[in-house]
Amino acid sequence: MPEFKKPITEAEFEKNFEQIKPLMNSTQAYYESSRCLFCYDAPCVNACPTRIDIPLFIRQINSGNINGSAKTIYDSNYLGYACGKVCPTEVLCEGACVYNLQDVKPIEIGRLQSFATSKVIKENKKLFITGKPNGKKVAIIGAGPSGISCACELRMYGYEVDIFEAKEKPSGLTLYGVAPYKITNEEALDEMEYLEQQFEFKIKYNSPITGKEDFTKLENDYDAVFIGIGLGNTTSLKIKGEDLENCTGAVEFISKLRMDHLNTKVGNKVIVLGGGNTAMDAASGSGRLGAAKVILAYRRSHDEKGAYEFEYDLAKSVGVTGMFNVSPLEIIGEGKVEGVKFIRTNTLNGKVEFIKGSEFTESCDMVITATGQSLQKSILHHIPDINFDEKDRIIIDPKTYQTSNPKYFSAGDIISGGEEIVNAVADAKKAARGIDVFLKK
Repeated sequence: MPEFKKPITEAEFEKNFEQIKPLMNSTQAYYESSRCLFCYDAPCVNACPTRIDIPLFIRQINSGNINGSAKTIYDSNYLGYACGKVCPTEVLCEGACVYNLQDVKPIEIGRLQSFATSKVIKENKKLFITGKPNGKKVAIIGAGPSGISCACELRMYGYEVDIFEAKEKPSGLTLYGVAPYKITNEEALDEMEYLEQQFEFKIKYNSPITGKEDFTKLENDYDAVFIGIGLGNTTSLKIKGEDLENCTGAVEFISKLRMDHLNTKVGNKVIVLGGGNTAMDAASGSGRLGAAKVILAYRRSHDEKGAYEFEYDLAKSVGVTGMFNVSPLEIIGEGKVEGVKFIRTNTLNGKVEFIKGSEFTESCDMVITATGQSLQKSILHHIPDINFDEKDRIIIDPKTYQTSNPKYFSAGDIISGGEEIVNAVADAKKAARGIDVFLKK
């Protein structure tokens, strides 16, 4: 029996995918904020990539200054609400809380952060006055976390900012790439609308930048260009059977789940190939959609998986089972998926080795590949004099985030290869400062 019944109404979908970090009410926030020790040189601040003054914003909640608390958060992190919900706080700020040293439950920093920012979003509270117009324009490619963060910071310096977004909605990974039980579509889009009103940048939707002519026009029309396009589709395993019906990439599966909810197709028995956090989201999503059995298959050991342990625990809590030290050789089926042929593995000196004669087949009717995402270098080769490293990531100056083509700057997954949303937000803010220094010269 599956842990979850297949949802047939939107209400049932919402129940299956109820938020793992639900919003606090005022009473809960007051009592939780009362637990904070307001540490000097607080380790939670040092663990946050955006360096939010966490003790200050918690003290402000406790004293009833909710607007001030939200301002403290947004001063450091322009996606303060979303990050409060989707950040791996268990290993960042909350993981660094001093209560962990005493075997006491750490402060629920993420939920307090979302509590404060949700109030100003709901009330459309004006917190920022943008900089005096300086007569210069910056183009941003991509309305994801890095693009939005860069836009907000640039507006504070007085730049006119236009964002070119290929899709019909903003927010990038926050909307299209995060499991629905972490943040709802409405929550992600409400924060985007709030930021647009606060900072008055412009987003041009359904406006992909893909050809040489597109980049040439940006270079002619704008004083600088920021690249925040993130990553592309799921990387191919290059094994037989990936083209079979009911074999899909994890990124594409999660995007479908976010946009189409209960209309997303799921198998009765699903095998998810991969050991990262995206694999965990795909496996958990499959279970919550009503799959009777979900197997997470990874070519290395449990201890070598890329996913955080709390993400794996979350997947197990919805009935997902792990199958480690197995590598897929072929996806089997006649027209559609019928199973996966595996071989057992060992790890020697960091390298995966096959165990001869250990092949076996696991039946299933759906395969989700969670094997990383491709970098969108094919789009960027139209930019003259821009350099990439051996992993096809854009090379930038680590201080200014300027590329080898001085008019272009970049941050986010396209330079890191894939990190947390909060890292993209933090890096893009630094890139905006780099743009400001460059254009002032």
